[in-house]
This record gives sequence, structure tokens and C-alpha cells, in this order.
Amino acid sequence: MSSEVSPNAPASHDRREAVRQKAEQVRVKQRRTRVLRRSALGAGAVVAVGAVAVAVVWAVGSAIDRPQLSPRTATGDGFAVTSIGAAVVSDQVSVPDAPVTPTPDLAREESTVPVEPTPAAETPEVEIQVYLDYLSPGARQWQLANAKQLTTWVDSGAVSLSYHPVSMLTAKSNGTKYSLRAAAAAACVAQHAPETFFTFNGELLANQPAIDSDGFSDVELADLAQASGVDDPKTVRACIEEGDYLSWVKAATERAVAGIPGADGLALTGTPTIIVNGQKYEGRLEDPAEFAQFVLTSASGAFYKNQSATPTPTPTATPTPTPEEAPAPEETPAE
Repeated sequence: MSSEVSPNAPASHDRREAVRQKAEQVRVKQRRTRVLRRSALGAGAVVAVGAVAVAVVWAVGSAIDRPQLSPRTATGDGFAVTSIGAAVVSDQVSVPDAPVTPTPDLAREESTVPVEPTPAAETPEVEIQVYLDYLSPGARQWQLANAKQLTTWVDSGAVSLSYHPVSMLTAKSNGTKYSLRAAAAAACVAQHAPETFFTFNGELLANQPAIDSDGFSDVELADLAQASGVDDPKTVRACIEEGDYLSWVKAATERAVAGIPGADGLALTGTPTIIVNGQKYEGRLEDPAEFAQFVLTSASGAFYKNQSATPTPTPTATPTPTPEEAPAPEETPAE
């Protein structure tokens, strides 16, 4: 029996060969596509890394090139109150009538007769330094309780008052860093409108946001400064919104935490921290009478210390004349 070859065999073989060739072409094309894709990704990564590197270098260079601004009006990282202006004063506090004058009569608690202030030349200066965070409820409580008597004391020249804005509660404002921004805004006002600083300081505390809230935006802080009566609102607004003194506040806070100058080794551990003539006030924040007594005690201590340090003049003895210097007695005529 003879075998016959199917006439369709060559055609089937040709089709399989064509399919194989086409599959090979597809695989080659896919390989090329993968190679091109990897090359493109690699090139893109290089470009991205280069762009990031350029951005980092630019940012670092800009940070280095930009000077770290410090307010010229700051002394020891604090701002002296030179003008009271329209200060925020609480009407619900009781303030002693007696002025803060370090004299023996004023130091007696039972004295109810107002005492006239001693002339400035004879009065030892009472120095009050207030370290405060504008998000601290205690700072708000103390300021509102003592604003009236602080105003009286500064106006009469009985005390020198300075505020040291710090940022210890920066993490307590939902990431907005309100504590830091508010302190920097206070520095802007102290620098460009020092006569309004006490008023703005009081407004920040009287309108204090709640802890763990966003706080005021920079625009709102600038609005509050303008409402406080600054003479050059455009300059103050630019200073606040551009964050001119943010770095300075950070550095000032770190310095205070390391140690408060002239306070017998005290360091900032919380706010408010009130220092009177180098001594820390530990009394109740809401009691202006207790704080006034602390100031009186500190002032009287300084007064008596200065008095004891002044030597008492020693009386000069009258020299006894020598016989040669003594006048000759008058002769009595004989009768």
C-alpha cells in the first residue's frame, strides 16, 4: 500500500512558520520597547535627581545669603516698654492705690495713706522682665490681671518693664506654629512701632486663641497690629507676613532656656516667667495685689541694700590747738 502525502501539509507548515516569525517579531518589538522604557526612566530619574539637587542648593544658598534679621530695639532679647498707649486693661481686677516706691512708709502693709513717689534720682529702679508665650493661658491671665497697675507704674517711672516673646508652645497649634509667628509679629511691632508694642502685646493676649487651634494667620496678625495703631502699617505688615524675625525668636527662646541673664542661674522652663530685680515671681498669676507686694518687697530690698552700701560720713574731730597756737590769756589790770 502506498502512502499519500496530504496536499495541505505544506500549507500548514507555511502557516506555522509565518506565525512563528510574527511572534518573534512581536517579541523583538517588546524587547525594544522595554529597553526604551528603561532608558527613559533612567534618564528621567537622572533629570529629577538633578532638579532636586539644584533646588536644594538654591534653597541652602538662599538661606545662607539671606541675613538672619534681629530687631535693633531688643535688649537682652527683650523689648522695653517706652510708651503705654491704649493698653488692654481688665476692669475686674483690684489694684492697690499705693504707688510702687521703695520707701519705708510704702513697705508697711497697714499704711492706707497714699505716698507721693520719691524723685526718680532717689528711687532705685525696679526692673520687671516678663518672658511669655502668646499661646500660654497663664501669660494671658497674668497680663489681664496686672495691666492696670503696670500702666500706672510705667507712667510714673517707678519701674522699667520689658517683655521677652518666646515660642515654647509652637507644637500646640495644629502645625501652624502660631506661638512662633505671634512672637515674631510682636518683634515686628517692637522694631517698627515701639510706641505701640505694649498695646499690641495686650491685644495678642486678650484675644488669645485656644491651645490646639490654628490661631491667627499672618494676615490676621498684621490686621491686629494695624488695629493697635501702628504708624507704618505697610512696613509692619510686610515684616509679619514675610516672617522677618522667625529665626530670631527661635534663637532667643533657646538662649532663655539655656539661662536667663542676671537671674541667679534661672532658666526658662515655662511661661509666663516674671523676674523682678533678678528674683522669680512664684505667686498667683491672677492676683495683682500679691504681685504688687512682691514688687514692693523687691524694691524695698534694693532700697535698703543701696542705703547700707552707702558709707555714713564720719564726723571730723575739731583739732585741739597746741600751746604755741593757743591765744595768750588777757591780763587783768591790778586794782
